[in-house]
Amino acid sequence: MFRYFPTNYVWNLSVDLSIEMGARIGEIEEMCAPLQEAARQPDAAGTAAFRATWQTMAEKLCDLATEDEAAQRHYSAGEKYLRAANYLLTCERLQGRHAPGRLALYQRFQEIFARGLTLSGARCEQVQIPYGDSFLSALYVPAEGVTGPAPVLVQVNGLDSTKEMKYLVGLPGWLARRGVASLIVDQPGTGDALRLRGLTARYDSEHWASRIVDWLEQRRDVDPKRIGMEGVSLGGYYCPRAVAFEPRFACGVVWGANHDWRDVQKKRLAREGNLPVPHYWEHVFWVWGAKDMDDFLRIAEQVHLDGVLDRIKVPFLVTHGEKDSQIPVHWAERTYAQLTNSPRRELKIFTQREGGVQHSSFDNSANAGMYIADWVAEALGGHTGSEPSTKSH
Repeated sequence: MFRYFPTNYVWNLSVDLSIEMGARIGEIEEMCAPLQEAARQPDAAGTAAFRATWQTMAEKLCDLATEDEAAQRHYSAGEKYLRAANYLLTCERLQGRHAPGRLALYQRFQEIFARGLTLSGARCEQVQIPYGDSFLSALYVPAEGVTGPAPVLVQVNGLDSTKEMKYLVGLPGWLARRGVASLIVDQPGTGDALRLRGLTARYDSEHWASRIVDWLEQRRDVDPKRIGMEGVSLGGYYCPRAVAFEPRFACGVVWGANHDWRDVQKKRLAREGNLPVPHYWEHVFWVWGAKDMDDFLRIAEQVHLDGVLDRIKVPFLVTHGEKDSQIPVHWAERTYAQLTNSPRRELKIFTQREGGVQHSSFDNSANAGMYIADWVAEALGGHTGSEPSTKSH
């Protein structure tokens, strides 16, 4: 794990995530060098300072991108906008729920990200999935080199990630090359759904996952018999739960297991383990729509997978980093052990040899992500650089 700030795990996590999303080390140095003292300050003061330097860099990149656009250098402009979006999202994610200007910062990020997609020529479609009286925002990345309906992997967030983070880290691109499309969703409690639509998380993730499958089944470029699901971090709970209760999913993957999130909260109350974001309790109340700690702990009691996983009858991959300091590795082992009816279950613990040993491989996502992409391609009938897979699914 790259530790720019020796005393601040949460900031190091954010910097590492930004690097995985395509940050440049010279820009990281320029943004972070003035922040050593701020990294030791309380959340409110520290995160305001973090925002100031990262937002300044993002806007400088936007200015440079505007100059590229004026010169008709659209690819260069698009790359700069996407990197600026990375930096805006990174500093927005650290702010408290009620921090002044947080919503405007998020909206600016969305604007810049969309501009970056367009100008860079990315094969990525922004879509909306009907959900009750509202909708879920998502990114659809088509498979490459596929004639006819393709397999697709639905990808969902954890507690504090967004669809754009997951897109920029790279799994959709790795899958596309292997003949598998991606649908990356801001499900209730995350990203656009939480910030702009007020849709809070729910323990019964099949409720929204089934609506996603309904929508995918209407697309002519998707094979409805080859729809898989992946979840990162808290998505390591959402995904197995959804696959257990939605039989149309053809496989499942967790990138960082999260078997018993209620236990994790009890440990965090006892100050055990690292936190993913500043203002942690304020954030989880917001995500789950809880009024106070008692209300939140009542909700959290439902967020576990015991008694659920024997319902899963499709291939399932459980991955975890051996040095995960947020979720102990024994929870990955428990998820795997309870997948008793999966015809092809696999437990992959990423070690120092291949990298990706921290929480959901945020320290080095490439080898771990490509392992997942290969497994999904094999499970859903894509390919891994050899002949297209003929394995049953």
